[in-house]
Amino acid sequence: MNAKDLRQRLIEQGLNRSEMEASPLGQFELWYKEAIETDIHEPGAMSLTTVDADGQPWQRLVLLKLFDEKGFVFFTNYESRKAKQIALNPRVSLLFPWHTLGRQLNITGEAEKVSTAESLMYFATRLRGSQLGAWASGQSQLISSRSILETGIDSMKRKFANKEVPLPPFWGGYRVKPVTFEFWQERKGRLHDRFIYQRNEAGGWFCERLAP
Repeated sequence: MNAKDLRQRLIEQGLNRSEMEASPLGQFELWYKEAIETDIHEPGAMSLTTVDADGQPWQRLVLLKLFDEKGFVFFTNYESRKAKQIALNPRVSLLFPWHTLGRQLNITGEAEKVSTAESLMYFATRLRGSQLGAWASGQSQLISSRSILETGIDSMKRKFANKEVPLPPFWGGYRVKPVTFEFWQERKGRLHDRFIYQRNEAGGWFCERLAP
């Protein structure tokens, strides 16, 4: 499916409350499926925002690897900047920037580490080069040159030659447990469609329209 053609159709069609799913996860699945079926590069790329001890927000792109009713999972080094900031303040936000479709989705919630078993299960599916890279890179640490990384990779290749690469004890996943979902659809004349899902007192979800 061509992203340009789909975008024009979506702009004309708009986003109507009566046609949206009762649960935000169901609505996400519809949008994510459409993003995957187009020629968008890395539809699972999402901007993760964390806040440091001084209240300064930081953003970076991470890749969505798993999602279900419990939340949205990405993987990283537990000694990285983002991990240290999550340890101080687990409140984060995720943004899916599907701008080529005239769409974006913002999710707020709290991040928590996934189980070691979940991290191990995913780590086993990674390409060997990525597995070695997880061991070789002290993510977010200052280094004097790229040769430090290359030397580290060579060292890991020798260390794990002819055997499986184990899960590093400092590497694993985070699950972002959603509190809000905001779906944004581009429309003509800047009168965009915005809907926010929030929790109700019974633990379910309610959806309301926001002004663009």
